[in-house]
Amino acid sequence: MNEINKKNEKKDLAINNKHFEKLLKICLIIGIVIVSGFIIYYILTPEPGYATFGILNEEQKAENYPTEALVNETISFYVTVENQMEREFSFRIEILKGDNETIVNSSGSINALSYFNTTKTTLLHNQFWMSDSLNISFSQPGAKQRIIVELWEIKGEIEVFYNNLYLWLNITN
Repeated sequence: MNEINKKNEKKDLAINNKHFEKLLKICLIIGIVIVSGFIIYYILTPEPGYATFGILNEEQKAENYPTEALVNETISFYVTVENQMEREFSFRIEILKGDNETIVNSSGSINALSYFNTTKTTLLHNQFWMSDSLNISFSQPGAKQRIIVELWEIKGEIEVFYNNLYLWLNITN
C-alpha cells in the first residue's frame, strides 16, 4: 500500500507540474502581449506638442537680466514664442507690473496692473516669433517689483491662460 501511495503521489506531482508549466506559459504569453502592447502604444503615440516662451534682455540674450533700476528708468526687453505643437498656435502677450503683493501662479497674476497687450499672432508649427523691444518703467520705488509676461492662447473667440514668466526688480530713487 505504501508503494501505491508513492506511485500516486508521483503521478499527482507530475500532473501538478504539467498544470504549473501550462499556467506559467500562459502567464508569460499574456505578459509578453501586454508589454508589447505598451511598447507599440508608446511608439505610435506622438509626444504632445509644446510652445516655448521666453524673455530676452535688451541685447536679445537670455542672460544678465536687470535686477536694479531707478524710478522712471526705462527697462527694455523682448519676448519670444516658438510653436512646436504640430498645429497652428494663436496667442497674445500681456505685460503686467506687480509688486510684493502680487501673486503669480499657474493660472495668471493676481494684484498686478496690466501695462501692455499685443495683438493676436498666429504661428504655424516650427515658427518662431520675437516681439519688438518692449519698454517699461516704474514710477514708485520699492523692492520686489515685477515685470510679468503672460502668454494667452487664443482658441477661436476664447482666450486661455497658457504660461507666465517674470523678472524681479529693486526700484530705487
